[in-house]
Amino acid sequence: MTAFLPTLKQLQYLVALHEQQHFGRAAEASFVSQSTLSAGIRELESLLGVTLVERSRRVVRFTQLGNQVVAKAHRVLREAEELTDLVQASGKPLTGQLSMSVIPTIAPFLLPRILPRLRKERPELKLQLREETSHAAVESLHHGRADCVLLALPFHTGEVESAHISDDRLFVAFPKNDPRDPPDEVPPSMVEDGRLLLLEDGHCLRDHALAACNRPELRGSASMIGTSLHTLVQMVNGGLGLTMLPQMALDAGILDGTDVVARPLKAKNATREIALIWRKNSPRGSEFELLSEELRAG
Repeated sequence: MTAFLPTLKQLQYLVALHEQQHFGRAAEASFVSQSTLSAGIRELESLLGVTLVERSRRVVRFTQLGNQVVAKAHRVLREAEELTDLVQASGKPLTGQLSMSVIPTIAPFLLPRILPRLRKERPELKLQLREETSHAAVESLHHGRADCVLLALPFHTGEVESAHISDDRLFVAFPKNDPRDPPDEVPPSMVEDGRLLLLEDGHCLRDHALAACNRPELRGSASMIGTSLHTLVQMVNGGLGLTMLPQMALDAGILDGTDVVARPLKAKNATREIALIWRKNSPRGSEFELLSEELRAG
């Protein structure tokens, strides 16, 4: 048996450095000084008798073994967090700290409606929210940075458990003075090449919109200029094209004060599924089921 084992703090420092690729930023993310983080990693290397990180003034480069240790460290830290989760889950449900990642095409429209009631009814729940794109949120989940993720399906999530929250229909948004006078339901054929404004890569709504239109040529001709739905709405309001918006954004008033109109997309897959996902066999699974019920009630 090994006489001395790495500490969780040392592994946390190593993971933070791998994620940030910079000692200063890693220290800031870990809420310690740079010297403390650097010393912790050197102690880890001394304990293991190997070099994990090659240091220079400009570059942080992990050795091949260092990358393997980081991958194992992620699993160790996740297991440690799940040990804590197991203890918390044995007490009163939906209490204590819970970290949830939410994608940007859901967070500003759903959370303001839900959080006030959740805080009132679950005052002992300390919900930590992080807004991330779908890819980043799923990665956070599997690396243990998030306990659960609120996102839109379909999306590749790996092995997770999930709970359905709601269906969210897609709409086509046009300038109010569009000469084509869009009908009550807009067929994909009316989405013209070169006029479609979409979110940049990393947002699943972009893929949902293109899949719903079922027109492969749009993927190459779409103008991917937006970092948020609010930006896209302003571009449409300026007469620069059209875009796709989810029902929840419309219900939240995203078109208020604009000269933009929205009509339902008339297509077979013109709906995305809002869902809560969490790691498979999580000891807090019953809590996430309960949280899903709270989200549905909102």
